[in-house]
Amino acid sequence: MDNKILIKNEIRLDQFLKWCRVATTGGQSKYYILNNMVRVNKISENRRSRKLKNGDLVDIENIGSFLVVSRTEDL
Repeated sequence: MDNKILIKNEIRLDQFLKWCRVATTGGQSKYYILNNMVRVNKISENRRSRKLKNGDLVDIENIGSFLVVSRTEDL
């Protein structure tokens, strides 16, 4: 089962990893992404600035899967 993470509109991949508490720092987010530990919609992603939007599925190796759910109103 995927963890649903609520966001407002779009979010960068590196920010998302901090938002869902996978990474505690930007450096740690960068480490996960640049070491091919992150997949977006089943495709390996190495761009920190990749924009995530509603319905994207983020898989982090040895951690789990997160479904991006966007809300238009304020969180």
